[in-house]
Amino acid sequence: MRIVVLAGGIGGARFLRGLQRAVPDADITVIGNTGDDIHLFGLKVCPDLDTVMYTLGGGINEEQGWGRAEETFHLKEELAAYGVGPDWFGLGDRDFATHIVRTQMLGAGYPLSAVTEALCDRWKPGVRLIPMSDDRVETHVAVTLPDDDPTGPGERKVVHFQEYWVRLRASVPAEAIVPVGAEQAKPAPGVLEALAEADVVLFPPSNPVVSIGTILAVPGIREAIADAGVPVVGLSPIVGDAPVRGMADKVLAAVGVESTAAAVAEHYGSGLLDGWLVDTVDASAVERVESAGIRCRAVPLMMSDLDATARMAREALALAEEVRTS
Repeated sequence: MRIVVLAGGIGGARFLRGLQRAVPDADITVIGNTGDDIHLFGLKVCPDLDTVMYTLGGGINEEQGWGRAEETFHLKEELAAYGVGPDWFGLGDRDFATHIVRTQMLGAGYPLSAVTEALCDRWKPGVRLIPMSDDRVETHVAVTLPDDDPTGPGERKVVHFQEYWVRLRASVPAEAIVPVGAEQAKPAPGVLEALAEADVVLFPPSNPVVSIGTILAVPGIREAIADAGVPVVGLSPIVGDAPVRGMADKVLAAVGVESTAAAVAEHYGSGLLDGWLVDTVDASAVERVESAGIRCRAVPLMMSDLDATARMAREALALAEEVRTS
């Protein structure tokens, strides 16, 4: 079975681990979000790609869900001693090595897709990990800074998504989400081919706006999924009208979508989704989703451990098969 998964960071990575447990012989291609990418200290940092790579390769900090296990922060402390910022984004010493290698390879002329493949040669994640694009795409957020913000009290400005998420901790409303560069970007080599050859496409419980939504903003990807002629099944990141993890409700509000499992399904739309899984606590949403032309089932969706996550993956594949044979 050839499965294509669109993935952001923590939620996508943990779902992928369960998917591998559920179908160990499957050929899995992951199209990773690069809208979270940021340049720091002269280095190209790809948080979502690295989270997938570290998680599936056994190097992730399990408690955080991001960054390296057994990490130290001597370099960060030395940079701070020199007064070099930003101090709000904590890169560890082991993590720095990944970004140095990536930046050197990019500087030598290798595209991000080739660099990602080379990095995965070390980690052996058991999937083919492809960035959504080799072109530079960065998600920015329009905000009005709080009155006590040292960078511009009360000022309305556009900040990088990482600054909104990490420094501001989504403490102010997101007024608009802008995937800068997406309209001019092209899918990375292998992306459209993987979608054309897939047996099923899955949307894990990743952020629908700044993770999966950013991937879909790259011209050609949404169309390739819609035209693939295979079941497309998603799992809701919203359980009981709240994000399972993170602050997806803040960015959903910015695009005019309510923070409910049904509303997220409608946001993707029946032209893209064939099936949608909601948590059992949201069973009442099934009828609304199905009235929108998307087959829907209520199952447990909390990734409490690997076995629970594998069961979620099996439910997604079962719904895909139901769609296929109907």
